Amino acid sequence: MARWVAGLDGCRGAWAGALIDLDDPARWRCARFPRVIDLLDGPEAPVCAGIDVPIGLPDRVSGGGRSADRAARAFLGAGRSSVFPVPPRAAVYAPSYDAAKALSRAASEPPFAPSIQCWNILRYVREVDDLLRAQPDLATRLHEVHPEVAFFRLNGDRRLAAGKKGPARLEGLSARRTLLIAAGLPEALVRSPPPTGVGADDHLDAMAALVVARDIVAGRAEPLPNAVERDSYGLPIVIWAPAAP
Repeated sequence: MARWVAGLDGCRGAWAGALIDLDDPARWRCARFPRVIDLLDGPEAPVCAGIDVPIGLPDRVSGGGRSADRAARAFLGAGRSSVFPVPPRAAVYAPSYDAAKALSRAASEPPFAPSIQCWNILRYVREVDDLLRAQPDLATRLHEVHPEVAFFRLNGDRRLAAGKKGPARLEGLSARRTLLIAAGLPEALVRSPPPTGVGADDHLDAMAALVVARDIVAGRAEPLPNAVERDSYGLPIVIWAPAAP
């Protein structure tokens, strides 16, 4: 019986997805999914999926954010800025950016407001939070990851020299492909063209999430932090890192 795992990364109003059969790695698929549930309930029905989105929302934020965010920043060191602070639950569900800023400041210590970049991706956070609160059993299959945490670990706990955007973009994407192949993903998968509507960076980030999902199934992934907290709905607050190469 096939055992599929998957990775998901937000992309232009949808999700970049990558899937592979653990028992036959020559079987893989990449696609753009309108909703997370479209992948989870798809034909492969993955037993585990890594997703680049916060899971577990705090009612109040203190001390720099969720324990998982603080642990991920400490893990990344100089690259800590890639882990944005998750605003309080009320701000995530705010009807407008102005309302989100006010609600976040009211429920955080020290007070902070989400950036406009954060506000623009909160639709993804709401989608996953709504899904897991409606179907809590899915929390055993869907796990929070962070692509920069994954690539940092795959690079021997070292920051990559080039980013995936900007003037060194091609170098950065190439380095990430090399790491994914070294981590055991088929070269044909890693070098496959992104599905229509998916950027090259999102395509590779979905594969990084896939590597983490594979290691979760194998019992080799590392939770950040080790002591997993839960939010008021019982959802875990943890970012998973892949096993050391």
